[in-house]
Amino acid sequence: MVDSKNRERSGFSDLQRAARLSVAPMMDWTDRHCRYLHRLLSRETLLYTEMVTAPALVRGGALHLLEFNAEEHPVALQLGGSDPGELAEAARLGAEAGYDEINLNCGCPSDRVQSGAFGAVLMQSPELVADCVSAMRETVDVDVTVKCRIGVDEQKPEEVLPEFLEKIRAAGCGRVTIHARKAWLQGLSPKENRDIPPLDYELVHRMKAAFPDLHVSLNGGIATLAEAKAHLDRGLDGVMVGRAAYHQPADVLCAADPEIYGTGSVSDPAEAVRQMLPYIEARLSEGARLNQITRHMLGLFAGKPGARQWRRMLSEGACRAGAGPELVQEALAQVETRAAA
Repeated sequence: MVDSKNRERSGFSDLQRAARLSVAPMMDWTDRHCRYLHRLLSRETLLYTEMVTAPALVRGGALHLLEFNAEEHPVALQLGGSDPGELAEAARLGAEAGYDEINLNCGCPSDRVQSGAFGAVLMQSPELVADCVSAMRETVDVDVTVKCRIGVDEQKPEEVLPEFLEKIRAAGCGRVTIHARKAWLQGLSPKENRDIPPLDYELVHRMKAAFPDLHVSLNGGIATLAEAKAHLDRGLDGVMVGRAAYHQPADVLCAADPEIYGTGSVSDPAEAVRQMLPYIEARLSEGARLNQITRHMLGLFAGKPGARQWRRMLSEGACRAGAGPELVQEALAQVETRAAA
């Protein structure tokens, strides 16, 4: 077991409360720059990394993939893999890096993930998932959780999902996030798997009733904070929001703290932009490019006056050589001028 200094470093321990609302792990989207922005919009919401594969950390030594900012807490590391020993070592590296939670991906349907025998294909091997969970729990003192689908291919979710949950619960997993769609490993692309298989929210609610001791979060198709709150009010423990939180972050996250957690006040996206400026300057001094950061900010004013100018200025200007925080300030000034008109 690693020692408990991770908790001391983060100053954070109430993961169950934080998991009432979380932002989904999304490849190529929820990197450290995205998470820093989201944290400025909500102090409470649980944030997830992009999926990091255990082989990349353990065999490849790609420890730079674990870098994050202390301000991101509470933040969880999502791992991909299927070898219990390798996942345990990757979990150890993640816990030592300071993550508050280690999450096992059992939901991604991409070809690359399938070829590595992890992701959604693990829905077919609940015993192996249980072994992975056990190995990680024996190695780290932070929460070990699972994100899964309701089933894959010809599986019957009403039959396989309860068995899957029973196995991981017996292995010591106390929190699970269920993407309320099947994944079709053959015949649908990863993008199609996010939209075409029908959502079955009622099955997830039934699983919460059947496993009252499990902390159950719902993922898939949730587009607004009001929808998330409705599922919480019906008895689910948490809701995970994906694309909506990325494309319209202010709509989902700005009111999250008072609406979901009963604390704080509605945050201001313009103020978040101003708070991003020192962060941008620091990252540029380390060699980052402005567009690597601002690409996550394009939807910040979605639906608001000046949103088009904001997107255009950042999209066109941030990739230019020498672009810096002053471009973001100029774009924000355009937004605020439009809003005042």
